Amino acid sequence: MKTNLLMAAATAALLALSGTASATELRLSHQWSNKDIRHQVAQIVADEVAAADVDLDIRIFGSKSLFKPREQYKPLSRGQLDMSVLPLSYAGGQQPAYNLTLMPGLVKNHDHAARLSNSPFMEALEAKMAEDDVMVLVHGYLAGGFVGKDKCITGPEDVKGLQTRAAGKSFEQMLAGAGASIASMASSEIYNAMQTGVLSAANTSSSSFVSYRIYEQVKCYTPAGDIALWFMYQPLLMNKSTFEGLTADQQAALLAASAKAEAFYLAEAKKQDAASVTAYEEAGVEIAEMTAEDFAAWRAIAQETSYKKFVEEVPGGQALLDLALAVE
Repeated sequence: MKTNLLMAAATAALLALSGTASATELRLSHQWSNKDIRHQVAQIVADEVAAADVDLDIRIFGSKSLFKPREQYKPLSRGQLDMSVLPLSYAGGQQPAYNLTLMPGLVKNHDHAARLSNSPFMEALEAKMAEDDVMVLVHGYLAGGFVGKDKCITGPEDVKGLQTRAAGKSFEQMLAGAGASIASMASSEIYNAMQTGVLSAANTSSSSFVSYRIYEQVKCYTPAGDIALWFMYQPLLMNKSTFEGLTADQQAALLAASAKAEAFYLAEAKKQDAASVTAYEEAGVEIAEMTAEDFAAWRAIAQETSYKKFVEEVPGGQALLDLALAVE
């Protein structure tokens, strides 16, 4: 009897081990810390899939530990990486159409961003991704604003003659069109550049404005509110062939987890903007608001600079731009 029990226990242990061994492991890469909203989005997907018990594990490699930030798309498209949370404009070198996902004035606010993610414009971008064997699991945009060292930045006239840092080439083109002098640097360098007088104004994401304590160096902050100029599309992507190679249950679990993560992403992105306002108010910084008239004035300059350049450089660029602008 004892021998039979031992044999049964050994068999159960072997079955458990074989079940573990057969579980599919996916590798997910991103550049942020585990406190970042984008890591939290990835973690929700990993946790929900694990809870679904479909023999699928997602292992997250954060903080640039697997690939450098701008070097993730190529291995993803080749199947050397399974998943990535990635600002899509980083892959603009491979697919110039992606540069539209960091373009001034295309997105007005987070709800508008969500409508863009569910539009013929996004379908056209996803068709480009499919050419590279890449697909979207979680859509998401993050917003940003402006700071001024000595004054508020709301309309184009406010940057004229100022040494300004912009987030992205298309924003640099627009700001130069408004008469600003452009200083290119990482967002981590804004604080020191403000402190030393190299920079008078800057544009970056809400989270960077807070995490780099830029409120210590500026007089005025124009946050992303009901109207904002700076939005960057930063989805959770997956290799398409890898997804298609999963079982039906694994695919269903992954899609359900992604839907939950996407709802979280939208809600938290809005909270991030609000939290940045609180941080700047507490630091005694003046808060300015961008009006619909300011937005229209910026977009008019973008049409003559950033949009024009995009259409000239990207085959089929005008059709893509028109699809984006058609989303109300």
